[in-house]
Amino acid sequence: MLTTLDYVVITAYLLGVAVFGIWAGGSQASTDDYFLGSRDLPWWAVCLSVVATETSTLTVVGVPAVAYGGTLTFLQITGGYLVGRILVGVYFLPRYYAGELQTAYAFLGTRYGDNMQAAASITFLITRLLADGVRLFATAIPLKVVATMAGLEVTYFQVILVIGTVTAIYTLIGGIRAVVWMDVVQMLLYVGGALAAIVFLLGDVPAGWWSEAVAAGKTELIDLGLGQSFGRWWTQPYTLVTAVVGGAIFSMASHGTDQLIVQRLLACRDEAGSRKALVGSALVVMVQFTLFLAVGLLLWVHYDGASLEALGLQRGDGVFPKYIVEGLPAGLSGLILAGIVAAAMSSLSSSLNALASSSVNDLYEWILGRSLEDQEGSALLVSRLLTLFWGVVFIGFASLFQDSNNPVVELGLSIASFTYGGLLGAFLLGLWHDGTRQRDALVAFIGSIAAMVLIIFCVYHSPTEGWTFTLAHDPEGWMPFLLGPSEAYVSEANLKGIGWPWYTAIGTVINLAAGSLLALRHRGEAPAAS
Repeated sequence: MLTTLDYVVITAYLLGVAVFGIWAGGSQASTDDYFLGSRDLPWWAVCLSVVATETSTLTVVGVPAVAYGGTLTFLQITGGYLVGRILVGVYFLPRYYAGELQTAYAFLGTRYGDNMQAAASITFLITRLLADGVRLFATAIPLKVVATMAGLEVTYFQVILVIGTVTAIYTLIGGIRAVVWMDVVQMLLYVGGALAAIVFLLGDVPAGWWSEAVAAGKTELIDLGLGQSFGRWWTQPYTLVTAVVGGAIFSMASHGTDQLIVQRLLACRDEAGSRKALVGSALVVMVQFTLFLAVGLLLWVHYDGASLEALGLQRGDGVFPKYIVEGLPAGLSGLILAGIVAAAMSSLSSSLNALASSSVNDLYEWILGRSLEDQEGSALLVSRLLTLFWGVVFIGFASLFQDSNNPVVELGLSIASFTYGGLLGAFLLGLWHDGTRQRDALVAFIGSIAAMVLIIFCVYHSPTEGWTFTLAHDPEGWMPFLLGPSEAYVSEANLKGIGWPWYTAIGTVINLAAGSLLALRHRGEAPAAS
């Protein structure tokens, strides 16, 4: 049970974050200061900021749940992440640093035109709100568990509102500098919390715990998926080939085309520093995933492999929070819970700043027909107002996931995969195919996203019928407009969707194929912008 000391620690952290974030941000005289920190941030700080941004509460509470309920094969995907980031450093970063770009989508504007830049930016805004809405909701899960155990009646929305408000304050005032330096502090906090939990768990589990885990098959690290049929193999998200190949393509999209990450890379002092931050972040992520998988494995030993029902939990994501509250000494419980909050705040602050940056640099002139380029005072005011606006909108989006029963980690990642393939395909089409024009790129972009919606919701593998396409099975389908089979039917028929790491790869291939075919219409003609 939490003590007064724990509540003091959490409260002090929330207040300290706002004060330190405002101080670290300093003053800003231009949007370049506000969104890119005058392009003068050290690579190591950017590296840790990238890791903190992509990690979030999904890692802190979700990855231990993966190890508790399964094995360690989730770690395979970090190999793909490393390969993908190396490719981004080779192919994308030189293009970004060739011009004074403030957003990733400015490259598409230069290559194709304003409409393509705006389409990519709008897609980013929607994707980021949805994906990070899951992450913000994930933070409310353990905190609500804690409040319930303490006899406090709070809702998910109330938790989200407090965290969102504090984060918006320091992001609004301090800009990207506040975000990056707070990310560094917050990352150290939640990693320190994981290490502390491991130390206490090691002192609590029996001497032969590793042999017990090995005997139960919990320590499996490499899964080739050879025991599956060929069709079923494509539905497994953490087999070695899927994790490395699919993870690499996913990482190329997330770290090469997502303004959330690209903004940080553009804030480095030079291209070399940006590349070190990017590749270094993959190595740090490997260490982080290892730590949190170790927490989940030790929790499985600690609770003797008990089912969620036996632990009084409805979701696997509650296992680590339960241990934090019940198994750690006073003060440390509060510190680790503050670390969970820190992970959420780092992702949220990054999203707020990136959303405002993309709104100002990609959409403001496109929508209103006038530029803020020569009005730095007005541009800075608009940037802050948009940060505030997105903060309010974020809280609303986070509430959409309050009734979701899907595993939090995979849901957050799969939402981005709806659009990542289209985004990565658009960038690669612009880099590789000189003959494509804006109309080709736009049609391929929109078409690939629409195709991925159908594939993710309607394509399943059945053990008896093979691959099936079900547009609508019954009036109780997954979505309001009856897209895809009902959850009950999926369970009853033992249907499996394509493994989520393949989503981005499939979307990218569709985009490249469609754009290349459309370009044949004007083969041999002089290049044009649209």
